[in-house]
Amino acid sequence: MAGRRRWSTEEILDAAAELLRTSSADSFSVRKLAATLGTDSSSLYRHFRSKTELLRAVADRILLAAMDGYRPEGDWKQRITSLALRVREAFGQQPQLASVWGRYASSGTGSRLVMEEVLQALRASGLPDEEIPVRYHRIVVLLAALIASEAGVSTVTPEEHEQGLELFRVAVLGADPERFPALAHFARDVRPLGVDRRAAFEEILADHLAHIEAAMPPS
Repeated sequence: MAGRRRWSTEEILDAAAELLRTSSADSFSVRKLAATLGTDSSSLYRHFRSKTELLRAVADRILLAAMDGYRPEGDWKQRITSLALRVREAFGQQPQLASVWGRYASSGTGSRLVMEEVLQALRASGLPDEEIPVRYHRIVVLLAALIASEAGVSTVTPEEHEQGLELFRVAVLGADPERFPALAHFARDVRPLGVDRRAAFEEILADHLAHIEAAMPPS
């Protein structure tokens, strides 16, 4: 009887990425992946020691794809903004993995490329070296939070989306003006969380970078 096929690391990651297109990272399991590949879990554990390590590797490939063809252009703020939008777009194609990137640390090539570019851009800004690691950390935390939040909204089904809009309308337009005077006052102008997210993403990032620039010592 012929032995089971030996899957390469890249083939395993391809299959995992495809499986994650139709399931969440929380419901994903090595056992399900093994069944998809027609093998047993033990054969996959020869490549990855745990589910977390496997998810990190898949998420890192998203970062690697985001960096493919990237060339730094413009000043330091333009470089970080361009990079952020590329990472956002890449995770938009695989939103189930956005939370993985924010939840787990990664040491893959994609992660290192992103780290290198943000650090290089901050050095180009003229910030003192001792301030750069903290500023880097704040930027990455902000990006991970924004991208994970947006990804969460994008995985909502049309039925769930419509239900959410209806609940939003009831909560906002039906607010008691005596108990919630500000909410009642702005009710027709307040928008649901999922509206205009791209503009909000860029504005929040721009504000954060402007805050860094304002705190720089005079040249």
